[in-house]
Amino acid sequence: MSDDQTLKGEIKARYGQAALQAQRQERRGCCGTGTVLEAGKLDPITGGLYADQEIAEIPDDALYASLGCGNPTALAQIASGETVLDLGSGGGIDVLLSARRVGPTGKVYGLDMTDEMLELARANQTKAGVTNVEFLKGDIEHIPLPDNSVDLIISNCVINLSPDKDLVLAEAFRVLKPGGRLAVSDIVVRGEIPRAIRHNVELWAGCVAGALEEREYVTKLERTGFEQVSIEPTRVYTAADARELFEGTEMDLDAVAPVVDGKFISGFVRATKPKMSEASCCSTTCCS
Repeated sequence: MSDDQTLKGEIKARYGQAALQAQRQERRGCCGTGTVLEAGKLDPITGGLYADQEIAEIPDDALYASLGCGNPTALAQIASGETVLDLGSGGGIDVLLSARRVGPTGKVYGLDMTDEMLELARANQTKAGVTNVEFLKGDIEHIPLPDNSVDLIISNCVINLSPDKDLVLAEAFRVLKPGGRLAVSDIVVRGEIPRAIRHNVELWAGCVAGALEEREYVTKLERTGFEQVSIEPTRVYTAADARELFEGTEMDLDAVAPVVDGKFISGFVRATKPKMSEASCCSTTCCS
């Protein structure tokens, strides 16, 4: 088994456990790592992301299963009648919120690789009474949808978990319609971080070790073919936050926390697939 397969299996197991804990209405630490959070304690990454009105619209289990680092549905422009895809949809919180915004003429797909999360998401869909939603099993590196089929792709702290981000971005580009948008929340690194963090599997499952450096993220998107690329910081994590993030790992907190102070951010990543010009269209079979 390759290192990538081992890593993916570890992440899958941790998110499966997070789904089971959500059904018991227990909150885990950031993005599936760490122990169950104490009652009333907010994780520095996942806490306080959704407004009271949004929380009121969704089943409790969807909120408890939320392990993201942002709220893409609050920042993305989602229009009535659009087709939306959520990469790594988990318990379905962002899918269900998006479904209300696209309305009955729109459609929202949730893609997840974890059976337990898919089961939980479908149960939450039933509880919410939402019908314009479909949850798909699959990997974000191999999206089970046709080319040019989606208006908007959202994701919440999932792309950084993939060991092959180039393939994820290529697949996102493929399934987006010309003019379609990528609008994802993700952990992003500003500058260099210690190698020990990169090699800690526990932190891969916690969204940190797999995070791309900010300039590298932009470069990868542009190389894939996206335009209008931007990363908007939504949270900047301090040394105190770092101590909470790395608690329970083998990291030397006194040494690491000051080094990573301000280096990790939650960022809202925007990019657009270029519209196909009439000239390029007619150079293919679409005008034949």
